Amino acid sequence: MTTPQQGRATEDTWMFPPADGWTFDQVKHLDLPFDWELVDGVIVVRGQTKFWHNRVRDRLLRALEAAATEPYEVVAEQCVMVDDRNTPKPDLIVFDPRKLDFFELECIPVAELALVVEVVSPGSRQDDRVRKPALFATCKVPCYWRVELDRDQKLAVHEYWLNADTRTYIPAPMHPVHHEKLVTEVPFPVEIDLEALVGF
Repeated sequence: MTTPQQGRATEDTWMFPPADGWTFDQVKHLDLPFDWELVDGVIVVRGQTKFWHNRVRDRLLRALEAAATEPYEVVAEQCVMVDDRNTPKPDLIVFDPRKLDFFELECIPVAELALVVEVVSPGSRQDDRVRKPALFATCKVPCYWRVELDRDQKLAVHEYWLNADTRTYIPAPMHPVHHEKLVTEVPFPVEIDLEALVGF
């Protein structure tokens, strides 16, 4: 069901987008009792995450912050402006802040991203494995990491690099999947003990 009205969404109407979808400006003010993303003009509820997911995300954030070189910054759970009807919220992003006004900023422009990191939960597998990589590759984000638990409850980090000609991601040539330790040179040199990220 859609509504013809084109004004701002309310707590009573957000689930009924206009025929061409909500824009970020129409929904950014909403005070909803859940975390959400805007996907093709539709407000999509972000699922509840488990303890291990949040622990890994937060420890990855600290590891990337410690390794980051100029000009890069790292942030968790920040919306990204792909266009006015798509504002995904990755687990982590690495971005170039030099053109940005942090006091006015609502979403990080996708053009400033160097890396997107998604920690996969049961409810986000399709998004993190298919939709989001396709979206960010189309937008020419250079690197994408997909972090998953394997059958032994060990972390595996799938590292992807952008093929600029096809605007698709390809597995990183040297180490497409990292186990035990993540070592890479892009978007800056970093070495992370993956077992320590879980820590139990």
